[in-house]
Amino acid sequence: MADVVEAMVSHWPYRPTCGIDKALDEISKNRGFLYDPEVVDACIKLFAKKGFMFG
Repeated sequence: MADVVEAMVSHWPYRPTCGIDKALDEISKNRGFLYDPEVVDACIKLFAKKGFMFG
């Protein structure tokens, strides 16, 4: 899951970053469809509630 979020928030030559809020919103929308609900919950807790940032 971290690789998905990292890919969304990283700048790529073919598209700009979408930002952490949009990335977390995207995985939340696909919770249980594309992504395991427990992993999504843990990821959101880590980023949104614990303040994790990519270095």
